[in-house]
Amino acid sequence: MAQFFTIHPDNPQPRLIKQAAEIVRGGGVIVYPTDSCYALGCHLGDKAAVERIRAIRQIDARHHFALVCRDLAEIAVYAKVDNRQFRLLKAATPGSYTFVLQATREVPKRLQHPSRKTIGLRVPDHKVVRALLAELGEPLLSSTLLLPGDDAPLNDAEEMRDRLEHQVDLILDGGWCGIEPTTVVNLTGDAPVITRVGKGSIAPFGAKQWVMSNE
Repeated sequence: MAQFFTIHPDNPQPRLIKQAAEIVRGGGVIVYPTDSCYALGCHLGDKAAVERIRAIRQIDARHHFALVCRDLAEIAVYAKVDNRQFRLLKAATPGSYTFVLQATREVPKRLQHPSRKTIGLRVPDHKVVRALLAELGEPLLSSTLLLPGDDAPLNDAEEMRDRLEHQVDLILDGGWCGIEPTTVVNLTGDAPVITRVGKGSIAPFGAKQWVMSNE
């Protein structure tokens, strides 16, 4: 049976954040709010928790997770970032973006794209998850809370409880946070490529710099 915390979206209660971090460290799967939509999260190194998220979403190993990070310094631990990429990241973080970059050796191979050796990373602009990341002191492995058969991510706390109380360990109810996923930007080539248009605006980068992809 999942625990259920009602947490303030702008001033998250430190006691609840600490308890949430302990659940993650203990191998738990949590539901938490972000600046785009709710997500499922677990500890980076916990293979069993990752498989539980795959089972909840009914996705296979070809579906890749994102590493949710505190800041650019943490991104640089898990991804190779050159000066050009750093400038683009700095312009868009924190924000509703997922960036695809070349993974470093700090990322377990099972979490990388099998042929491209890439990883998706983001720095969200939401006080609940930022407080949780600060308490954890490391990234959160994350996947959008989009359940099988649904057209949009779950956003209603009671519906999350009804559908997930026997599948996750904690639901952090931070109120409405939207149902639009992040904009996904591939930074591994010579020019940025948008592989999914989502909540994050491309305006900070200048539209002419971008190439639309059908991937």
